[in-house]
Amino acid sequence: MSLNHGRTQLAIPGPSVIPERVLLAMHRPSPNIYEGELIEVTHSLVPDLKTVAQTKGDVAIYIANGHGAWEAALRNTIAPGEKVVVIATGRFGAGWGDLAKDMGIETIVLDFGMHSDADPQKLEEVLRADTKGEIKAVLTVQTDTASSVRNDVVALRKAIDAAGHDALYMVDCIACLGCDAFHMDEWSVDVMVAACQKGLMTPAGLGFVYFNDKAAQARNGKQPGFYFDWVPRADPEMYYQFFGGTAPTHHIYGLREALDMMVHEEGLEACWKRHETIARAYCSAVEAWGEGDGMHHNIADKTKRSNAVSTITTGPGEAAKMRKWVEENAGVTLGIGLGFGAPGSVEFVRRFRIGHMGHQNIAMTMGVIGSIDCALKALNIKHGDGALDAASKVLAAH
Repeated sequence: MSLNHGRTQLAIPGPSVIPERVLLAMHRPSPNIYEGELIEVTHSLVPDLKTVAQTKGDVAIYIANGHGAWEAALRNTIAPGEKVVVIATGRFGAGWGDLAKDMGIETIVLDFGMHSDADPQKLEEVLRADTKGEIKAVLTVQTDTASSVRNDVVALRKAIDAAGHDALYMVDCIACLGCDAFHMDEWSVDVMVAACQKGLMTPAGLGFVYFNDKAAQARNGKQPGFYFDWVPRADPEMYYQFFGGTAPTHHIYGLREALDMMVHEEGLEACWKRHETIARAYCSAVEAWGEGDGMHHNIADKTKRSNAVSTITTGPGEAAKMRKWVEENAGVTLGIGLGFGAPGSVEFVRRFRIGHMGHQNIAMTMGVIGSIDCALKALNIKHGDGALDAASKVLAAH
């Protein structure tokens, strides 16, 4: 006999849970791609995508995942042989740097490991030392999906300004757009990359590159190629130029519904606040489980944790056993650890991740916490009591 009947829940840090409304919006025959409703719906996406990023700048939409958005951002701004600073606070900042290196771009990597955020002072020192102005951009993530750290985007901007440097400031918000507060214009971010499958609650397949006038000027003289060129995508003369060819028809309808839910119904600031509260509920639960020497959050400082994902460290092998138990017995899928060693290694199997991004509420949150609590008991893993009580108090106070 198994209790694993009924609706399952995906609690990995992306792709996230897709709302039924988004699925229903996508459940339709292929539309006319030359005129009519699809063209109107596509144009309606642009102002709301800008609202989510808090920018009056431009946005280019790509049929791609986040890695495609990374490449598009680089191809439009950085030429082979030029230098960039890559801030690595986990796996994905470093991954963006690896892509740049593969494109022939010289990378200066500031590696802050898997347990901490970026140090603005070190960035300032590197930029001050660049007296010839050879560094063309600074690349960072706001949230690293592997470590679950949230970098201080404002502090890093101040470090660039304090150094008196003219480098482009490029931020990856793939994991956290719509979950953590982000103000592209106010924070003087020149380029931002994102994707649709996490906070934007749409099936994977769309990448976004936002850019301001400074970044647009950097585009001059570059050869991004037909597909990655952001100029026709941001200001198309013909509809097909939005996407470099055939439109991602059903993603457009799904994203339209998701943006209606976030921007026009819930409201962006309320959406940020909801994610913050749910993240604090998970933090409280983990603290209760980890009393003494038990499991703990990968990022010790609460103020530096993402509101989109939590990375948890357990005793040797415990995370892998827990993930298997909750999936087989509770219908909940938790995320594997990333960036902490090779798959199957001691460090790899003692970590798991909880995605709490996008379409989330109290029932879903308490369901995941309760499932993990059951797993700890069923597997006789030592843990503290009161996780559900601690989480419910946070949620009730909201």
